[in-house]
Amino acid sequence: MRSKQHRTHVLAVSAVTDNTGFWNALKKAHGRLPAGAKWTFAVASTDGGTAVNIIALDAADAVARVSAFLEEYAAPHAATTYLEADAANAVGLAG
Repeated sequence: MRSKQHRTHVLAVSAVTDNTGFWNALKKAHGRLPAGAKWTFAVASTDGGTAVNIIALDAADAVARVSAFLEEYAAPHAATTYLEADAANAVGLAG
């Protein structure tokens, strides 16, 4: 019997070097999300130097899959760290 996979929320925290290029690329990425993925949150700091995106995905390897997907778009414009969110202690993340 296969175990049910849980929804993983992946944090993509970016140090942005090209603000316009980064957000234009992410707008393209948003329209090409992998099946089953949901872009939950996207925000930048007021100076444009940092961005946080949260993408939810039902997959055991969600962090790796989100990283591989977003890097295609974001890498030329930012250095991004990908982390699994601690959903049990989060406020406002839907399960």
